[in-house]
Amino acid sequence: MPNPPHLEMSETKEDHASHSAAEHGLALKAPTDLAHVEAPVTWKAYVVCALASFGGIFFGYDSGYINGVTGSPVFIELIEGAGATTLTASHNSLITSILSAGTFFGALIAGDLADYFGRRPTIIAGCLIYIVGCILQAASHGLGLIVAGRLIAGFGVGFVSAVVILYMSEISPRKVRGALVSGYQFCITIGLLLASCVNYAVKDRTDTGSYRIPISIQFAWGLILAGGLAWLPESPRFHVKRGNIDKAVAVLARLRGQPKESEYIQSEIAEIVANAEYERQVIPSNGWFDTWANCFKGSLFDASSNVRRTILGTSLQMMQQWTGVNFIFYFSTPFLQSTGAISNTFLISLIFTLVNVCSTPLSFYTIEKFGRRTLLVWGAFAMFVCQMIVGIVGATAGFNKIHFDVAAGADRANNPAAVNAQIAFIAFFIFFFASTWGPGAWVLIGEIFPLPIRSRGVALSTSSNWLWNTIITVITPYLVNADEANLRSYVFFMWGGLCFCAWVYAYFLVPETKGLTLEQVDRMLEETNPRNSAKWRPTKTFASEMGINQDGFLKDKVVEHALEHAGAVEHTRDLN
Repeated sequence: MPNPPHLEMSETKEDHASHSAAEHGLALKAPTDLAHVEAPVTWKAYVVCALASFGGIFFGYDSGYINGVTGSPVFIELIEGAGATTLTASHNSLITSILSAGTFFGALIAGDLADYFGRRPTIIAGCLIYIVGCILQAASHGLGLIVAGRLIAGFGVGFVSAVVILYMSEISPRKVRGALVSGYQFCITIGLLLASCVNYAVKDRTDTGSYRIPISIQFAWGLILAGGLAWLPESPRFHVKRGNIDKAVAVLARLRGQPKESEYIQSEIAEIVANAEYERQVIPSNGWFDTWANCFKGSLFDASSNVRRTILGTSLQMMQQWTGVNFIFYFSTPFLQSTGAISNTFLISLIFTLVNVCSTPLSFYTIEKFGRRTLLVWGAFAMFVCQMIVGIVGATAGFNKIHFDVAAGADRANNPAAVNAQIAFIAFFIFFFASTWGPGAWVLIGEIFPLPIRSRGVALSTSSNWLWNTIITVITPYLVNADEANLRSYVFFMWGGLCFCAWVYAYFLVPETKGLTLEQVDRMLEETNPRNSAKWRPTKTFASEMGINQDGFLKDKVVEHALEHAGAVEHTRDLN
C-alpha cells in the first residue's frame, strides 16, 4: 500500500461539519503504548465466540450426514428405483455437490449483505434459509426435492460460513483470536461427528427414517444459532465502518467487560477508527461495483496489495480443499465398500471423525504458541507424507489387492494388515489436517483483509472453499467408482501431490499474524514479506499516524471524517 495521505479539511468544512465529534461527545483517548491497544481477555470473549462458532456445525453436519444417506439402501432405491444397490456416479455427484454450489453463491451474496445490514443479521438470515432447505429435504420423495432442498440449504450455509468467520475475527481479542476462530473448525468436526453418530444409529433401518432422520436433525442447528445470535452484539468494526462510533464504543465495552470510559476501550476504538480512516483514503470506494473492484487492485508483486490479499485468501481455501480431507468425509463409506476390504465401513468412518474431533482442540494452543504460518508449513508436509504412504501401501498390498471370497460371497483383502496400515495413516492424515490446515486457513482469511474490503474478501475466500469443494465432490465419484476410473488407492497419490503443493505454497506465501490486532496485520503486510513476517513487531499506532492532539486524544477531524462517512453511506443506500 502507498504511504498514508494526510487528512485535509478546510476550516469552513471543519467548522460546519454536520456531525462533529464534540456534538457526539466522541473524544477518543488515543493509544500511546502499543501494549494498550486492546483490553485484557475476559470470559465474555470466549462465551460470545463459542456461540458464534456454532455455525460450524452447519458446515460439518451437512458435509457428514450425506456420506451415510447416500449409502442407505432405502435412499438408493428412492433415487435409482427398486432393486438398485448403489447410486450412479452422476446422481451421487449431484446430490453431494449441489450443497457446495449453493454455498458458493450464498457466501458471495453474504459479503454484500454483511456490509449493508450487519454481520449478525446476515448470519440469522442464513439460519432461516437453511431451515427452509432442511424442510424441503425432509419432505422429499425423489431426486428433485432433495436436490432443491440441498441447494437452498447451501445458500444458508454459505451465509453462515462466510460471515461467522468475519464476525468472530472482528470481535475476538488479538491474544486469543486464533484459538477462538479455531473453535469454528472444532464445531465443524463436532458436526461431522454428530452426523456420523446419527448415520450409524439409523444404518439398519429399513424405512424412510434411514434418511429422513439425519436430514431432519439439521433443523435444530438453525434454531439454536439464530436464537443465540439474537442475544449477541454487532461487530464494533462494522459500527465504525458505518460511522456509528458511539455504538462501537458501547459494543466493545460489552465485549471486553470494561466501562466505556476505560483507557483500554478508548484506545482500541481510537486505533480502529484511525485505521478505518487510513484505509478509506488508501482504498476509496464510489459505489457497489467499486467495492468489489477494490478487492483486485494493486500489484501482484506487492504483498500488501488488495489483489495479493485476495489471492492469498482464496488460494488458502483452495489448498485446504486440495488436501483431500473431504474425500475421506464425503466418500469414505462408498469408497471403503467398493474395496471390499472393510466389513464395517460405518464404524471406520466414525473412527475417522472421532480423530478429527479430538485433534482439532490441539490447535487452540498451538496456533497461538507456534503461529499460523508454522502450523500450515509443517502440517502440509506431514499430510503429504501420510497420503503418499497410504497410496504406496495400497498400490502394493492394500486396498488394490483383493479377491472374491466364495464362502462369504464378497470381496476380501489379500492382506488385511496392509489395509489396517492404510486406515491408520489415513487417521494420521486427519490428525495433521485437523490440528493445522483445518483451523489455520479459516483463521487467516479473517485476519488478512483491511476493513473496507474485509467482508467481501472473506466472502470471496469462503466461496473459493465451496467452489473447490464442489469441484472435488463432482469429480471424485468418477475417479473411484468401479465403472469409471476406478483409481482405488492411486487416488491418494493425487492428494499427496496436492499436499506437497500446499507445503511449498505455505512456505513462500503465508504470513505470520499471531499476536497482532487486525489493524497491526495491515501494517505488517506493508512492511515485511511472508518469510520474515514472524520477526516483525509494531513500532507505532495508526492513531499516532493519523493525528493526536496535545491532550492525547485522537484529533477531532479524524472522528468527524468517520461520522461523515456514515451519512455518505446512508445516502448511497437511499439512492440504490
